[in-house]
Amino acid sequence: MADQASQHNDCKESAGSSICEVLQILGAKWAFLVLEELLRGPQRFNQLQRNVAIVKTQSLTDTLRHLEKNGLVLREVFPTVPVTVEYSLTAKGSDFQTALKEMDKWVQKWGNTVQTAEPAEKSS
Repeated sequence: MADQASQHNDCKESAGSSICEVLQILGAKWAFLVLEELLRGPQRFNQLQRNVAIVKTQSLTDTLRHLEKNGLVLREVFPTVPVTVEYSLTAKGSDFQTALKEMDKWVQKWGNTVQTAEPAEKSS
């Protein structure tokens, strides 16, 4: 968490950077994975944990809290015995699906291949 605070301060210093704003919201280590899983629909904590088994319990809790605090995830508590907690995406979180699709396109094009370094095309 100290690293996130440091990143937050670094981004404040480079005011106006939209990338910094995105990283402040989505910079949590497992944020992308959790958002992608919640795009499938609302899930209870244990179900979500099974589906993202690579993420440890505390890290998943921290990531969900971070995403909830930033308005991407909604945490609903149902008064059952025992209490049921369900996580889902807000409209802001669902809107992130477009960005995930674009990242998937990028991975399809450039992922898992060893490329020689080529200069990027210049648009003039």
